[in-house]
Amino acid sequence: MGGHAVSAYVELVRAPAALTVVGDTVAGGAAAGTPLRGRRLLLPTASAAFYWAGMALNDWADRDLDAVERPERPIPSGRVSAGAALATGSALTAAGLVLARLGGGARAWRTAVPLAACVWAYDTVLKGTAFGPVGMAACRALDVLLGAGGGERTALPAAAALGVHTLGVTALSAGEVHGTSPGTAGGALTTTAAATTLATRGTGGARRSGGRLRRAFTAVLAGTYATSVGRAQYAALREPSARHARQATKAGIHGMVPLQATVAARHGAVRSAAFLATALPLARRLARKVSPT
Repeated sequence: MGGHAVSAYVELVRAPAALTVVGDTVAGGAAAGTPLRGRRLLLPTASAAFYWAGMALNDWADRDLDAVERPERPIPSGRVSAGAALATGSALTAAGLVLARLGGGARAWRTAVPLAACVWAYDTVLKGTAFGPVGMAACRALDVLLGAGGGERTALPAAAALGVHTLGVTALSAGEVHGTSPGTAGGALTTTAAATTLATRGTGGARRSGGRLRRAFTAVLAGTYATSVGRAQYAALREPSARHARQATKAGIHGMVPLQATVAARHGAVRSAAFLATALPLARRLARKVSPT
């Protein structure tokens, strides 16, 4: 496979954007009290595989629409065939399931199967309907629970935080080509506030050693998330153009990282949170080369 072919597949799956999803299982594990160690370190790679599968399936399902609205994308431009995109999405789904089973055993498998089904349902049935944002939010919430390792109930607020955030970002992304509406932008701004609340829930009650520093770090991360995402969404609220919708969507995608880090820090996984935070500038830099949307 030549360099041009490789770059086409990198664009097809939005490869660098996977940096915004690997923190889901880190956040889920931290919230559940089951940090990622040993073979469980495979779970973030499972998340990346599912994300890439979803991107390939997205372009396969949208190939006719993209031929009109986004002819530069890999399929309508002829750089990747529709059959190859479908095969890529299928192979990456299978890889995600295998990695989840290897990394988390039967518990992770029970979450990975509905997650894979949700990814396919969104791209082939739900996208473009009123249920589309809900379907994508469910994908993200399940991905967080993939890292919970049996503590799914404890990790539900963390899953809800990422899911609610995704709901707003997905709804707003529908306006990337033709513009959005003030109501949609305002709704996205509301979900950002809700996600911030869910991610930081209970931070004031911590009394263990290092709690003050942890709370301060959590507050900084939460502020970074709310400011970076909220500012772009507010701009879309004031001027609901396609340009502002695209900018707000990109900010929302990148905002996944500080939100994941906020959850991790909130639950005491400060080192993991700090590691996740370093991924944000890298994701932004790579987005200049390969768009995450």
